[in-house]
Amino acid sequence: MLVNLHLGKLRGLRRMATAAGHFTMVAIDQRPPISSLIAQKRGIAVDDVTFGDMVAVKRVLADVLAQYASAMLVDPNFALPAALEKLPARTGLIVTLEDHRPEHTLGGRKSHSIRDWSVEKIKRAGGDAVKVLVWYRPDAGPEVVAHQQHYVEAIGEQCRLHDIPLVLELLVYPFPKTASQTVDYIESPDKMPPLVLESVREFAKPRYGVDLFKLESPLPGATLPATDGSAVHLQAQRWFDKIGNVCRDAGIAWVMLSAGVTPQQFIRVMEYAYAAGAGGFLAGRAVWWEALQHFPDLEAFAAQLREQGPAILKQLEELTLRAGNPWRPDYSAFDGIKAEGELCAAYA
Repeated sequence: MLVNLHLGKLRGLRRMATAAGHFTMVAIDQRPPISSLIAQKRGIAVDDVTFGDMVAVKRVLADVLAQYASAMLVDPNFALPAALEKLPARTGLIVTLEDHRPEHTLGGRKSHSIRDWSVEKIKRAGGDAVKVLVWYRPDAGPEVVAHQQHYVEAIGEQCRLHDIPLVLELLVYPFPKTASQTVDYIESPDKMPPLVLESVREFAKPRYGVDLFKLESPLPGATLPATDGSAVHLQAQRWFDKIGNVCRDAGIAWVMLSAGVTPQQFIRVMEYAYAAGAGGFLAGRAVWWEALQHFPDLEAFAAQLREQGPAILKQLEELTLRAGNPWRPDYSAFDGIKAEGELCAAYA
């Protein structure tokens, strides 16, 4: 009897990767950073940002960058209607499930899905993968930790049912009433590497069904030392290596998110990540944030993005080809097929 025959998951991951097996992906699903910038530029409250402005920004991002990405990450409320007609047929489609407004409690943040949205709907809409961002701290309140774990586990079950890859993004965050507390999507400058590592170790367990990790740097990306073989470099590398070991032992591919660092800082992050076994990147603001400062002048925004975005991605892709760790689909289950009809019967 064939087991672990998840052809949809394999095909989805294959759609997200380059021909060489690397993940060179672009994220445009960001909501709070973009709406905050629009509000600032318009001189209005964030709650007054219009649907039209959000879609206009994401349409420019998709129009300029989709052709350079092995896959593009979009949210359903703004980016999917803006990006779908711009997305080349060869470019994978990853769709966000989580609402960008978690529940804030004294014990930590609780995630939930976008209203009227589901794994099934992402599959039906043509998505190649489901992406979920989970704010997670192992030292959060017990109720919060249990909620976050159950939330991911339930999504993992749905992804198995609908045979679609689960891309899990993990982010550590400051607790309420701490000096660094913020609800913005920014990298915590005082995050503790053990929290990042323990988060990955928890969700690498088979019960969650994660197929690809989208991870933050265990150390602030803006502060990583040069990869020059020095003592400080090797000390920082050890944290990346520990994450890589967890993912390798679990058989889960992983990529890095850019967390709003500069392009050159993100390239350094990727140098560390590739040395530890990462298979690529899923970058957002490092690619397009500087150009977006032209808003509301969409023509100037698009012009700078056309000049800078492909150049940044080319640098990242060159590094990926040189140092990245390609992913390969495992079709060894086919070896167990000995007669007509066995595949159909086994594909439960």
